Amino acid sequence: MGKLCNNLAGPETSLRFCYEAGPCGYGVHRQLGALGHECVVVAPSLIPRRPGDHIKTDRRDAFSLARLFKNGELTPVWVPDEAQEAMRDLERCREDFKRAEGRVRQRLTSFLLRHGRHYGGRSRWSQAHFRWLETQRFDHPAQQIVFQEYVDAVQEAQGRIKGLDQALLHTLEQWSREEETRGLMALRGVNTLTAITTLAELGDLTRFDSPRQLMAFVGLVPSEHSSGSRQQRGAITKAGNAHVRRVLVESAWCYRFPARKTAVLQRRAEKTTPAIQAIAWKAQKRLCGRYRRLSARGMPKNKVCTAIARELLGFIWAIAWEHKHPGSMVRKAA
Repeated sequence: MGKLCNNLAGPETSLRFCYEAGPCGYGVHRQLGALGHECVVVAPSLIPRRPGDHIKTDRRDAFSLARLFKNGELTPVWVPDEAQEAMRDLERCREDFKRAEGRVRQRLTSFLLRHGRHYGGRSRWSQAHFRWLETQRFDHPAQQIVFQEYVDAVQEAQGRIKGLDQALLHTLEQWSREEETRGLMALRGVNTLTAITTLAELGDLTRFDSPRQLMAFVGLVPSEHSSGSRQQRGAITKAGNAHVRRVLVESAWCYRFPARKTAVLQRRAEKTTPAIQAIAWKAQKRLCGRYRRLSARGMPKNKVCTAIARELLGFIWAIAWEHKHPGSMVRKAA
């Protein structure tokens, strides 16, 4: 990389580079930065495209990026540091294995259903359910092998997830953003995994000037197609980070119950400042009431949870801002 830069402009000249974000990651960005050159990683979905241009080659793409970069028409993406990227890779690995566990469970359930085996207990995948699975026998040896392989695959996936959960907790203790993560966990429905996913995927939340910018970045705001006096809004844009959007919608389900300071929430809140505790309690009162009011209007549950997740993200932004600027949220409230 250094030889290429020297051939382009010499050792004393600073160059400006840009490339599209993709599977190559941020290694090129870090190498060029270490050499003293400016490098911008560009969001591919926000690159201006000509509707009539149907020819795409590497050379034409390079010339187009250079021209747009020179004119300032490209949108850069946030580049995490190496520790942030490592934490993000770890939580994404856990998410991948959780999805794989779900697929194996579904295959085992379908196999049992085809052979008329129904579990009569209260909940599946518990210890009692696995004891029941140990009692199942099939007449044909091949079917017994298939059944045992499915059971072993489920148990192996659960073991991997348990190990990844322990690795996340261990890495969190060494992460520079541990205190901020503990602050987010004071919110109802935000456990360790949700807090880590939010901060590892989004980075510094205070780089957004307002909660509305953060909501739009995650894709939780309604889409709009308006013209003149006609206003038409549709479903959420689903732009931005899908990992954060998923965990926030899952957390929003917890607000269907009345506002209440449980023992678990109290223990989490004790690890934060009084200002963050006040924000968390204010969020719980508002979101529980809003969930109840939206449900009473007959709105579908999935839309209610999406609306709650959008407002929950605003309180997450407030806690991040309070953590970085202590007392700022108190002064704004006053």
